[in-house]
Amino acid sequence: MNRRIVVKVGSNVLTRSDGSPDVTIMSGIVDQIAELHKKGHKVILVSSGAVACGRSMVTPARKLDSVGQRQLFSAVGQIRLMTTYLSLFGGHGLQVGQVLTQKENFGSRLAYLNQRSCMEVMLDNDVIPIVNENDTASMTELMFTDNDELSGLIAAMMDADTLVILSNVDGIFTGAPDAPGSTLISKVKLEDDLTDNISATKSGFGRGGMGTKYGIAKMLSEEGVRVIIANGRRNGVLTDLVERPDQVPHTEFEPREVPVSNIKRWIAHSVSFAKGRVTVNEDAARMLRGDKAVSLLPIGITSVDGEWEEGDIVNIYAPDGSKMGVGRASCNSAATIAMIGQRGGRPVVHYDYLFME
Repeated sequence: MNRRIVVKVGSNVLTRSDGSPDVTIMSGIVDQIAELHKKGHKVILVSSGAVACGRSMVTPARKLDSVGQRQLFSAVGQIRLMTTYLSLFGGHGLQVGQVLTQKENFGSRLAYLNQRSCMEVMLDNDVIPIVNENDTASMTELMFTDNDELSGLIAAMMDADTLVILSNVDGIFTGAPDAPGSTLISKVKLEDDLTDNISATKSGFGRGGMGTKYGIAKMLSEEGVRVIIANGRRNGVLTDLVERPDQVPHTEFEPREVPVSNIKRWIAHSVSFAKGRVTVNEDAARMLRGDKAVSLLPIGITSVDGEWEEGDIVNIYAPDGSKMGVGRASCNSAATIAMIGQRGGRPVVHYDYLFME
């Protein structure tokens, strides 16, 4: 069966200790993506490495803050990274296209759909999208946590069957990977909680760590996307994961059997763009948490915080202050306040645009 696969490759996989591209590793990954493409799979590559490349190429004339450094290093390094990919994929007769994106592109539904449409056109024309954050334009408060977060957003947006996160370890272990007695966790079910197994340690050139990978994997698996964490420095790891998964060590997050809709995936991943907060009463909380799909009606709302316009994302809270979900508002905050506790009227959040956590 042909699949749509998002492959995320971290800086610690792609670069040597001095930050320069490890062309041998890059070539191996490209060879595997080319093989999967030849067999009919649609592959999207989310690639780190631009900042690390740039750091190895230029020395700032004066001390820069963290944002200035990322802008300088990414501007220089992105050219080198893409030139390397262009050459390697070209050796297989494949075309690649650069997709530089920013976090705010996922907060607007129009920008989200436009970005998705662009990448769909690329896939339809056998162009392999290579995605990275536009570090030259991103501000600190609007940056992705790391490319693990970005790859999760891309996988959700593009209705991917599988997200493969290639790291410098084989997956998630019961303890530190190098600790005596620590073993690899091969399968993670929806109900499993591995929080106690996750180390907060970050390594090398990357911004992320296993904690971010775990959080993204849990969210996507609950939305119906299969997520795999594996060691990108193992020979043939990608093709083995797709065709011979039992032959390569990895951690796999089993997906929900019935995937959620694309619109609900967008809403779920837009939580950081929420403009306001709606608190509901006990009856509304019980109904929203039930098995039946229901909309949030004005009669179930007890309070409103923040200001938003129609179509913005809002958080939904239970009476005890616990967060229940997130949704796309069908009316602005002023109209919502005017309707609090009233019967009738249109839903404040329709169930088609509601994602319960």
